[in-house]
Amino acid sequence: MGMDLLPEKTARIAAPARLAVASGDIPGVVCLVWQGGKLLQVEAAGLRDIEKKLPVERKTIFRIASMSKPITSVIALKLMEQGVMRLEDPITKWAPEFAQMRVLRRPGGGLEDTYPAPRAITIEDLMTHRSGLSYGFTAKGPLAQALEARFGLKLESWRSSDEWMSVLASLPLSYPPGERFNYGHSTDVLGFIVGRAAGSSLREAMQELLFKPLGMVDTDFWIPPEKRGQAAVLYATSAAGSFTPMALDGFLNESPPVITAGGQGLVSTADDYLTFARMLLEGGAVDGKRILSQESVRLMTTNRLTPAQRRDIQFGIPFFMAQGFGLGVSVVDDPERNAWMGMGSRGSFGWPGLFGGWWQVDPQRQTVMLWLQQTMPPQVPAGNSSMMGDSRMAESFTRWLFAHPKVLALMSRMAQRSAKSPRMPGIAGVQGFQKETHAALASLM
Repeated sequence: MGMDLLPEKTARIAAPARLAVASGDIPGVVCLVWQGGKLLQVEAAGLRDIEKKLPVERKTIFRIASMSKPITSVIALKLMEQGVMRLEDPITKWAPEFAQMRVLRRPGGGLEDTYPAPRAITIEDLMTHRSGLSYGFTAKGPLAQALEARFGLKLESWRSSDEWMSVLASLPLSYPPGERFNYGHSTDVLGFIVGRAAGSSLREAMQELLFKPLGMVDTDFWIPPEKRGQAAVLYATSAAGSFTPMALDGFLNESPPVITAGGQGLVSTADDYLTFARMLLEGGAVDGKRILSQESVRLMTTNRLTPAQRRDIQFGIPFFMAQGFGLGVSVVDDPERNAWMGMGSRGSFGWPGLFGGWWQVDPQRQTVMLWLQQTMPPQVPAGNSSMMGDSRMAESFTRWLFAHPKVLALMSRMAQRSAKSPRMPGIAGVQGFQKETHAALASLM
């Protein structure tokens, strides 16, 4: 460990990124590998702005989408260390809007067909996505349509976070608090609560408690005018080589946004996010600056889902078959069974973003891997989340399928050849990046 890679090894690690760009899968990417206290590899490939023909650079600023969630979790954990909040605290202590929540009798049922929530949502429920809150693409039926109509990627249409919270609280929960993992607006709510608990805003709390101490100078909810030339354009894509610019104007306003959502709203660079990941890898401190205690990092990166919750189908697959979920990150506990989703030793953790960003900390290998791109995949219609939770037969078949890798591989190849197969830009590149990185690191052992 700590040795340098041979040039041919670093070239092989970079090859999936170059191929992803050359094949027209994505416009551009930055990927890097940190291991044993040093940067082993960094690659910037492709274009950050196709129309202006500007290349991706190591300092390119990306919208990181749900890679914001672990950062919000760290700020919440910091407040816990300060005695401001506890995991078991009901969120009504800071968010009274959620005092009288109701739950759908059926996840796809009518918005009026509800019953009173059996207990209050807690801070832990938010941090583990067991609050019962949904996104439009993870909900079903009328609730999915209501969420899609009122919420989305843009926050600038809201007058205040108070208004946003009140409207969300007026809608029923998909499931009772604590019952199951259900990906949704939990971390957005957590972020607004963090701001209230800190007596500031989420943005100010992040700046004071994390970004300034660690020198993460390019991570924010806003890109100032003098840095906008570094920013990557967000592109939508439905076919290889076809990229359409998308506007997310909140990042480019004349002044910082009034509303900042902890679940999706940050921009960052490869070096800034590497610093954040190294802080977690090194037990809460990096470059002489301690952010969290080792115990807080342990809490964050330890599975908190029950065996029954891990058996639930998520995103149309048995997502937690071989990994759990801590306080804002997924955690690998069975590397062999998890191999179909990606490589990583027991205890590896991370969480990806909608635009294709991906990262993983591997404590056993003392490694950070990071992949940043900015491409919007085709969107799932509201209420058509492929959760497959309405059919026990479908759930059973799905679990069986993913327990038989050879059959799964065959069906995956068939799906890739089908015109109906959903396009997931960058996925093949990330998987290749993982594979080549692990092969290269094995050569150092």
